[in-house]
This record gives sequence, structure tokens and C-alpha cells, in this order.
Amino acid sequence: MRSRARVLTELLAELRAVRPGRRALIALDGVDGAGKTMLAHELVNLAKTAADVPGHGSDRRVTAISIDGFHHPRAIRYAQGKGPDTFYRRSYDYGAFVDSVVEPFRRGGTVVPAVWDVDKDRPIAPEPRNLPNDCVLLIDGIFLHRPELVDLWDASVWVDVPFEVSVPRGNERFAGAFDADPEDESNRRYVGGQRLYFAEAAPWENATWVLDNRDLERPTLIRRSGPDRP
Repeated sequence: MRSRARVLTELLAELRAVRPGRRALIALDGVDGAGKTMLAHELVNLAKTAADVPGHGSDRRVTAISIDGFHHPRAIRYAQGKGPDTFYRRSYDYGAFVDSVVEPFRRGGTVVPAVWDVDKDRPIAPEPRNLPNDCVLLIDGIFLHRPELVDLWDASVWVDVPFEVSVPRGNERFAGAFDADPEDESNRRYVGGQRLYFAEAAPWENATWVLDNRDLERPTLIRRSGPDRP
């Protein structure tokens, strides 16, 4: 098995080859605790330092935005309860995401990387971000292959980690708040919401690449389909 550094170098070269010479929008999807945000940071940092990455566009800029900057306010998220269905269907303001990121990105304009602070439950003052016309923008988050989003991406990665690994890994961020067992009642909203997503979207089947990330030191990269490179 290959080391993480070698696998991510290979993935970065693949990402940089999507829509060469233009802007490429790429999703990093996976369950909570899969390692999506860490992966996004690693790829951005690798792109800054690894000028000799093999493949087309080795000096192409790579940057990242999290879908977590586009949560609905708490009153909307929990208006119909705190079960799995509301987690899947009411967590995010996808209209705001498209208006702030997707549409201006496609037009060659500036993007707004976040509009809502989910922890403080209040708006964030817009901080427009300028991007070059030839770049890769990574969007990390959950539910990114759902039907209303799947056609937004030029390519996508499904970060594959089973619940028995992702739940205790993700819950380390909230010491004592959740059980390590995916089937525990404390995890019902989140694990159940992901299972609704799986049933509706089968995200691993729509991804360009699947990254098996259960072993953080030695992940495995699988190409499922060719990215759109018009």
C-alpha cells in the first residue's frame, strides 16, 4: 500500500487536470468524520508547495470552501424537530451557496465563502474572495451529491469511511457529547440522516473518485469515472 503523501499527490494531479485553463468546481463529499476538511486543507497546502506534481497544470491554484458556511439558521434547521430527516433536508441553504459561490465562480467573478456562522447562529459579514480564471475550487462538506447539487460539479470525490470509524473519529471534536457507537441514540440524527442520503443519492456511484480514508496513513484512491473536461 502507498503512503498518504503519494496518494494525495496523485489525487492533486487529477484534480488539477479538470477543465484546464478554466475554473473547475470539485466536491469533496463524505459523512461526518470522514476527513473531508482535513483532505481539503492537505490538498491546498500540497498545491502551494509541490510545484513538481506530475500532470497537466502543476502550478494551477487550488483553494477550498466549506459548505458549513451555508447552514440555515437554527430556527429553520430544527423547526420540524431534530430527527434524521431534518438533518438531511433542512441543514443547509443551498440557494445561498449557489448565489454566493457557484454562480459568481462560473461567471469569473468573486465568491463569498460563507454567509452564516453555525456556532454563533448569526450572519457572517461578506468577505469576497478573488480567484484566478484558471483555478480549482474544492467544496468540502456532507450531502454534496444530493440530486439538486450533483450536476453543479465538474468532478467530485467521495471520501469513503464506514460509520464504525467515522463516528468515533468525528465525535472526538465534541468530547463527551456523543457515544462512539453509530447505533447509539445520541448519533441517530446524524447517522440516520446520512442513511437517508445514501438511499436517495448513492453518492459513491456518482463520484469521479472514491478515496478510502479509513486508514489515514494509507488511503486508497479509486477512479470511478472520467471528470468532465470540455
